[in-house]
Amino acid sequence: MGNESSPVLVWLRADLRLADHPAFQWALRMGGPVIPVFVWAPEEEAPWQPGAASRWWLHHSLAALAASLTERGSRLILRRGPTLQALRALVKETGAKAVVWNRRYEPAVIARDTRIKEALKSDGLAVESFNASLLCEPWTVRKKDGGPFQVFTPYWKACLELLNPGPAPGSSAPSAFTSPRAWPKSEPIEALELLPKIPWDAGMAASWKPGEAGALVQARRFVEHAVLAYGDDRNRPDHEGTSRLSPYLHFGEISPGRVWQKAHEAATKAGVAPPVFRSWQFLAELGWREFAYHLLYHFPETPERPLRRDFENFPWRRNPVGLKAWQRGRTGVPLVDAGMRQLWATGWMHNRVRMVVGSFLVKNLLISWQEGAQWFWDTLVDADLASNTLGWQWVGGCGADAAPYFRIFNPVSQGQKFDPNGDYVRRWIPELSRVPAEYIHAPDEAPADLLARAGVTLGREYPQPIVEHRAARMAALEAFAGRGKG
Repeated sequence: MGNESSPVLVWLRADLRLADHPAFQWALRMGGPVIPVFVWAPEEEAPWQPGAASRWWLHHSLAALAASLTERGSRLILRRGPTLQALRALVKETGAKAVVWNRRYEPAVIARDTRIKEALKSDGLAVESFNASLLCEPWTVRKKDGGPFQVFTPYWKACLELLNPGPAPGSSAPSAFTSPRAWPKSEPIEALELLPKIPWDAGMAASWKPGEAGALVQARRFVEHAVLAYGDDRNRPDHEGTSRLSPYLHFGEISPGRVWQKAHEAATKAGVAPPVFRSWQFLAELGWREFAYHLLYHFPETPERPLRRDFENFPWRRNPVGLKAWQRGRTGVPLVDAGMRQLWATGWMHNRVRMVVGSFLVKNLLISWQEGAQWFWDTLVDADLASNTLGWQWVGGCGADAAPYFRIFNPVSQGQKFDPNGDYVRRWIPELSRVPAEYIHAPDEAPADLLARAGVTLGREYPQPIVEHRAARMAALEAFAGRGKG
């Protein structure tokens, strides 16, 4: 690239780690100074700018990455957008001859990145981008007719064929970086104003350790204690049976390839044969994440519009009272309320419970999936446009490979099946802590004297159900049968 001693700008985005980082590896191979930069420009991602919980995580992830870089003789340069203006300013200040980054796949970001790449190339800079966040990029997996997949099972089979025998080992974190003669100025992280002005984040701080080190600790916990039983325990919100890696994957603090490798190491140690390992449900969960990005890339309108066009005119209800009760965990349905309170307190919710609370919103309350997607977007620390869209269109019956609309989760029986002793409900709804397991998921069916002994009066300590499931199910099926008519 000409003068190999010229600095390289590494533009960081959803790849806040040092190991298994193609953009850093490319920059280091050039032999000159490496200048890591993060540009805060949320308006360029409209209408899906990072929500409040995501901003909290981002603040702490950037702080963790900055500390890791400092330990290696480097720095993290923080700037405000517009991004192109910020990058051009840094090129001028540092004499950089190249700008590199790892790709993202959200529609607004793709359009922005394309403009930036063209502009920087026109300035005479070397520009490179890499895959650092997916096992299979969206355009690499196609049906035999060349079109995109809309059904998961054949999609994942095609991915596994591409991944045979598995992802290549990623690079380790660099031990040191070459610094420029003079570092450009950086905004203090506080200037980005990512943290809430009202301190509602204590529960998230107690639940999570954002950053690459936290990701590795969580991955190690999962593969050592839960991955072998994942197929059995993944649906139990009362167990620590899931990986809880979704926010770390979203912010790129660990790559899916690294997660795959760690799971493979655990399988090998346990004597699991390769064909059995490749059929593991946990790998399929990585596959669903890949499938979500495949759909978002090929159907970029889906965050706002249903993939199945016959749902465009579905007769959703305006129900602000019901929506607020759902958001605050005050529906009178314990499993739903426990999930929504877990979300509010920690920024995360167990996946089985996500399906139940989603079904309750769109099929018991007939409130649109877009309302649910927006609430999750603001409150989840793993708010990921691809996965959030896939999940809500799945539960709403209007997306690719979606649950049929007539599959309506009964939140009471779901609780009885997957939280049989009520431990999950009691954790998040302490006012029900003394209700016996027999009635914990349906306190409205308990005898009044039993509730009195448990210290519960429905409508006072805990609400009556805001909807009756059987009647709500019939109303949902009638709405489905008449969608788009009249």
